[in-house]
Amino acid sequence: MSKITRPETTEYDGCGKCLVGVRRLSRKSESSNSPEKQADLILKATEEVGGHIIAWVDDWEVSGATDPRNRPEFGPWLRDEMGPYDGIVGAAVDRIGRNVRDVLNTAYTIHEVGQLLVTADHPGVWNLDDPNEESELLVKALGAQLEHRATKKRIQDEHVRARKAGQPKKKPSYGYQYIRRFPTGKVDEVALHPESSKQIRNVARRILADTSGEITLCTEIARLNRERVLSPHDLLAVMYGREPKGIAWQYQTLKLILCSEASLGYLMHKGKPVLGEDGRPIQIAPPLWDRATRLALIEKTASKPRKARAKRAASGTKLLSGRAVCGNCAARLGVNGSSGYGCQARVRGIAQHCKPAPWMAFHLLDAEVETWFLTEYGPGLVMRKEFDPGTNYAAQIADLEADRKRLRDDRRAGLYDAEDDVEWFRAEYSRMGNQIAELKKRPERPAGMKLIPTGQTVADAWREARDGAERRELLIEFNVKVELFSANAPQRVKITGTNFYNLVR
Repeated sequence: MSKITRPETTEYDGCGKCLVGVRRLSRKSESSNSPEKQADLILKATEEVGGHIIAWVDDWEVSGATDPRNRPEFGPWLRDEMGPYDGIVGAAVDRIGRNVRDVLNTAYTIHEVGQLLVTADHPGVWNLDDPNEESELLVKALGAQLEHRATKKRIQDEHVRARKAGQPKKKPSYGYQYIRRFPTGKVDEVALHPESSKQIRNVARRILADTSGEITLCTEIARLNRERVLSPHDLLAVMYGREPKGIAWQYQTLKLILCSEASLGYLMHKGKPVLGEDGRPIQIAPPLWDRATRLALIEKTASKPRKARAKRAASGTKLLSGRAVCGNCAARLGVNGSSGYGCQARVRGIAQHCKPAPWMAFHLLDAEVETWFLTEYGPGLVMRKEFDPGTNYAAQIADLEADRKRLRDDRRAGLYDAEDDVEWFRAEYSRMGNQIAELKKRPERPAGMKLIPTGQTVADAWREARDGAERRELLIEFNVKVELFSANAPQRVKITGTNFYNLVR
């Protein structure tokens, strides 16, 4: 959708009719109350009462059920946070609010301080001291409320129908997109989104492949934000023709995507898969990964007891954040603003004996570590580490046994007493039992990690890294540690690493 413009405004001049134009839409695609139509009606109503617009408050993608005082644009004006004005003007009463309570609260809030209420569906200024006009406002507000309830009921009924038919109705889960033959038609296919599915699969691979404890949900969030990967909210905005708001990735958002059964391509409702007539989750799209990988992600991202937690991983872009320590007291070196790495243990009261505290400029210490690292490991080959989910037969058996138990419980509750249902129940129960028996005969291969050659050298990977954070991951893989001593020490910098098999990423 093209960008919505606001008509011109004039300055507040205290004339008594300096009005604020109020526009609202639940969906920008709502043609019957488009922003342009609302603006035209507001300007005409303003002209008829001899007023002028000093500001526009536009609440787009805001439900009519939202209390006007809590609306992002309109709310601050009602709370008297935006400066002087003489009243508000809307295209219709239902643009002010969609239920009786909100409309009357807003109207009397304005009326009690001597301000004006104008709507294009009523001639002139509303006079709430006149019983007839007060009743008319009440009738219009009640009509808006009844219409809103009827619309909500139609939407809920359609969602129930769609779930029974195995059709998606809500917004696509992260990593997926809806394919429609016609722009406003029904969803014909749910497919993997070419960019977001790649991003979330990479996050999952990196977390599962990490054995150092340095790649966590927190560091992945920092990386995604640093690389300006669109968050789920902003990606949906772009997919539906809106401007992204720059909303950052959040911890719970990323964890939910990784652990949700939506990643298996299931039709979801209230966080759970929708079950078909056979008692199995309805599959509507290709999975981002298999069930065993999802279970591994749940385990890897689970909250751990405080004693079992690893040290907090560095999330900044400095090469040696978290990798360099003080040669005097072994405390982690801090990042001193834009100047360099230095020991802050004595200042923080951790090690009073650390004198003189070592310090070195970023570019000098980074260059020394880079030279050492590429000399030591540069020619080595890079191997990518990936999670192998194994055969996953145990998880499949558990799913089938749960489905079979659900059928058994439903039968006990009398759901399959009809003659036709009895035959279906027996056939389905027998099918599940045969599947379970067949899976139990198969040899189980446990999940694990596998190494895949990339054809890259360590030096190539170092050069292609986009920032210090990516290069720091290379140092982590070789367990590279740096000790910095004071300037008068016999050895200024000591670097060590683990010389093992080719680099794993």
